[in-house]
Amino acid sequence: MAAVKGWEGVVLKLLRGKDFTFTVTGAQDVTENYRRVHLEDGGLLAAAGDSLHPTMWVRLWFEDDGKPHQRAYTLVDPDPAAGTFSLEFALHDGVASDWARGAEAGDTIEATVQGTGFTAPAPTPERLLVIGDPASLPAINSLLDAYPETPATIWFETQHDADADLPLRTDGARHDIRRVGRAGGGAALVEQVKAQLPALVTDPASAYVWLACDAATTRTLTSYLRKDLALPKQRVNALGYWRAA
Repeated sequence: MAAVKGWEGVVLKLLRGKDFTFTVTGAQDVTENYRRVHLEDGGLLAAAGDSLHPTMWVRLWFEDDGKPHQRAYTLVDPDPAAGTFSLEFALHDGVASDWARGAEAGDTIEATVQGTGFTAPAPTPERLLVIGDPASLPAINSLLDAYPETPATIWFETQHDADADLPLRTDGARHDIRRVGRAGGGAALVEQVKAQLPALVTDPASAYVWLACDAATTRTLTSYLRKDLALPKQRVNALGYWRAA
């Protein structure tokens, strides 16, 4: 699938974004609202080399009524030796979800890598405090994979009954999952996090919170963590993954 990238593509090229073409090798429905697409990487992983990191994402390019449209997705299980990885889509109305629903072996899609990064917290936290939803599930899983010995408390916002079946890579011994049904445009998640997270922050300087929800919720919680709980900037990794309609 060739997409005209417009002014966004020009800006990314000026910022030294690197372009790749991915080829679909297969796809599977994880739930009725969540789909995993398997891809050959078009040389991406070899080019990344030592810069491959947890939560790494790429920008996929789509066309929406003839106009370029890009969305970011996290690499799932990248295998540099095989040159493969997967991408996961929380399905809704939109051109990216439409593409994922119809993706089949042999399809291609263009992508740009620019802007992704991850700074490992130092010192390593005694417990990961993670706040996310289906859109950030691949990043959450990659973070848990990167810290296999570190306990984690995860507040996971859900929108559909089937979200209970999404593959969080957790075990009962080290991981505490707290699912929160989406309500009030994210207000329910904010309320629960504010009620429960402070008890897990014994020392703001050594706590670590990784946060990726809708943009408004992310802003609200980031402000709370920094101002009310006094967590240092480097101990909060926050990114708004999507915008509520």
